[in-house]
Amino acid sequence: MSASPAAAQFDVYDNPSVLSLPTTLRATVRVPVAAPEGPADTLAGLYPRLAACWRPPSDLGTAAITARFALRRDGSLQGTPRITFTRVPPRRRDALVAETLASLARCTPARLTAGLGGAVAGRPIALRFVYPGPNQGDRP
Repeated sequence: MSASPAAAQFDVYDNPSVLSLPTTLRATVRVPVAAPEGPADTLAGLYPRLAACWRPPSDLGTAAITARFALRRDGSLQGTPRITFTRVPPRRRDALVAETLASLARCTPARLTAGLGGAVAGRPIALRFVYPGPNQGDRP
């Protein structure tokens, strides 16, 4: 029995990248941040747009949280975002997670150009929100 032409032309050892997962798009945004105007046409324009709806929960000090998610071509969330990292006192974790997930829901669908929508559709995004605290001014 002969193999189909497509199977005969494909060799996993000749082209291992075909089986790999898409590279995660990663960014860190210091929050709160103002939403940029107009549709995002670059990744640098997309990340602040996704973080613009984030607001600190009450009594939150310095904190960081990373959400992993994917967008559809139209800028809407594909599935449910997952929290992969938090740096916050344990008693504040639940409030921080809830606000981060709610902020992503509020900020989506994100306004994207057709080109950027096609480029990010289905690709994993790891967005890190860094909050310096209410009295930290411009400290990193």
